[in-house]
Amino acid sequence: MVEEIKKEIEKIRKYEFLFSELVKRDFKKKYKRTVLGMFWSILSPLLQLIVMAVVFTRFFGRNTEHYIIYLFSGNLIFSFFKDATNGGMHALMSNANIIKKINVPKYLFMISKEVSSCINFGLTLIIYFIFVAVDGISFSPRFFLLVYPVVCLLIFNIGVGFILSALFVIFKDIQYLYDIFTQLLMYLSAIFYNVSAYSEKIQKLFYCNPVYVYITYFRQVVIGGIVPAWWIHVLCAVYALAVLITGMIIYKKYNYKFMYYI
Repeated sequence: MVEEIKKEIEKIRKYEFLFSELVKRDFKKKYKRTVLGMFWSILSPLLQLIVMAVVFTRFFGRNTEHYIIYLFSGNLIFSFFKDATNGGMHALMSNANIIKKINVPKYLFMISKEVSSCINFGLTLIIYFIFVAVDGISFSPRFFLLVYPVVCLLIFNIGVGFILSALFVIFKDIQYLYDIFTQLLMYLSAIFYNVSAYSEKIQKLFYCNPVYVYITYFRQVVIGGIVPAWWIHVLCAVYALAVLITGMIIYKKYNYKFMYYI
């Protein structure tokens, strides 16, 4: 498996120019013919945050310290996950005309979507840190630890993208099932409520949700001002690598069928 990953990385390097152009195209295409353009990558999550803050602060914010940042942390991570995986799912079909004409690794189109989503995430992260400062939370060297869950989440998103892009080519119903799944996952990720209201056994069950683990890492570092426990670090890596490997296996299994369905 390690050798296969190295080979695929070499392929990406070989098509480095094409890959960079795909990332630029995906990023520009997202805001094509919009008045505000790239500013939507910042405005959209802010509007979501405002709506959620207005709706949920009264019910869940009274007993949660720095609730706006608590809410923003959850929304930031979940939005990155949802945007990246949805983009990855449609990557092959939306580039069908190119794939039919040019013999290049098809997964480049999927990974370019992930990188484009990562750029959007980075822009929103700047606004996030501004909110952190305004809310009176002091910056510390611990904040550099946030690179770890972001990298793990990026790998996790790529793995999910492999799975969804492969299945979507053959089973179009996947997009509707995934919409329902992400809606359910949002409520199970404790974005706007605090899990401390539940029993200890229920709280442990939340860690079966990878997105919740990445959100929790952010909250513990930024709001709690602590370094997450070693087992949270392990969970972040295990979820990322397990899903990536699973995604590569599924993608490779259906790869030969793609040209029949695209």
